[in-house]
Amino acid sequence: MPSQGHLPAGADGELEFAATLLQLLDYDPNDEQNELIAGFARFCVSCTGNSLLLLNGYAGTGKTSITGALVKTLSHFGMKAMLLAPTGRAAKVFSEYAGHPAYTIHRKIYRQHSYSPEDYGGFNIAENKHTDTIFIVDEASMIANATSVADGAIFGTGRLLDDLIHYVYSGTGCRLIMLGDSAQLPPVGLDESPALNPQVLESYGLQVMPFTLHHVARQRESSGILENATMLRKAIESYGNTRDLEPPVLHLQGYDDIRAISSEYLTDMLDSSYSRLGTRGTTLITRSNKRAALFNLGIRNSILYYEEELVAGDLLMVAKNNYLWSENYEGLEFIANGEMARVVRVRGAEEHLHGLRFATLDLELPDQEIELEAKAVIDALHSETAALSRQQSEMLYTGAMAQLSGDKRTRYRALKKDPYYNALQVKYGYAITCHKAQGGQWDEVYIDMGGIPEEAFTDIQFYRWLYTAITRARTRVFLINSPLQFC
Repeated sequence: MPSQGHLPAGADGELEFAATLLQLLDYDPNDEQNELIAGFARFCVSCTGNSLLLLNGYAGTGKTSITGALVKTLSHFGMKAMLLAPTGRAAKVFSEYAGHPAYTIHRKIYRQHSYSPEDYGGFNIAENKHTDTIFIVDEASMIANATSVADGAIFGTGRLLDDLIHYVYSGTGCRLIMLGDSAQLPPVGLDESPALNPQVLESYGLQVMPFTLHHVARQRESSGILENATMLRKAIESYGNTRDLEPPVLHLQGYDDIRAISSEYLTDMLDSSYSRLGTRGTTLITRSNKRAALFNLGIRNSILYYEEELVAGDLLMVAKNNYLWSENYEGLEFIANGEMARVVRVRGAEEHLHGLRFATLDLELPDQEIELEAKAVIDALHSETAALSRQQSEMLYTGAMAQLSGDKRTRYRALKKDPYYNALQVKYGYAITCHKAQGGQWDEVYIDMGGIPEEAFTDIQFYRWLYTAITRARTRVFLINSPLQFC
């Protein structure tokens, strides 16, 4: 292997970089992958200024393994890399396969307003103090660029893609590699992912080097998960030529990693998965918050035999961004919507206030490797909406404000410190929607296909939903009550 140290500029340096990356792969790459490796070498060794490499890598095409080898190659030559992802769960997965620390985009590029310690309602774009650093962002399909105010706090301009580009390229000699899969679900409310669109990225004045990995790596060809993911992806790719999609026919025969089951076997099979893999290695993906709430109750009652609403060991999912309970933990700017948490301990008796019920919990955030104490609102556990209902939220706000004194500004500042108003809104995390699952991976994934209207099967977004759900699994997929045809 070439020795560590400064690479020569130009073609010689690119060849040395590519040779090292090839040696760090554990298989012989195909022609498409060789082209990407040459592109990585050119980008990392010779490109300067406003250049950006965009990699759209479909499931099973080698994006993960080649990116892992890229990170190791950068480290080998003493080149600086910063790994980012849109969520804590995606950052955890990225860190595991790249063998290098990864952080959430928000944690890296934003800082709370420094001019008002009492006001944590806003975050500025941080100063990029890195030099000559290659920022590598995974799961870029999840990056939105619509102006929004999230839960009362605005991040930078409110446009995440704008802010990410601004942050990276404001640093001396810094450049960006975007990794994603355009067949996955785009951000909520969008038809496509702006961060994976070369034209959108070029509009920032960047020179974009686009690469796409289409071909499934040879050693993965026997996977039924990838066979079906590839079939769905090809249909999605053809969507530009036709809007008349047929309901997908799933390929199950001859594969042991994907199968259809009826709901009567679900309890026993989930019980088996939990026994072998635990709740961290297993998840159930469904189409709506309402169905997720029903599945969560059934799992807790019929499989885990939890009789109380919250017990030590319960798996929870944060349903709304929270800015209070992270204050005393360095590097944790806020607790994000979609973050997974495990109950370590339920402290004291249930509390009643403002027409709602609360509990104080010790929680472990496995994706952040942090344990903290927080108050949580119990009623959100059973909500059929994304978090507390609008009526419950208004009741909480009105009740909390009524207990505060002073002028409106003083009360508003005090409200941001109120532990009940700022209680974590959490839901059970055993069954989740596909958008919440995005960026995560589990050993075994159960996909609920009941209750889907027949007309949805010809819609491109259903194809994306099913593709995203199937590709969350590392080893096995179970399709529950699927009305689709099989072959």
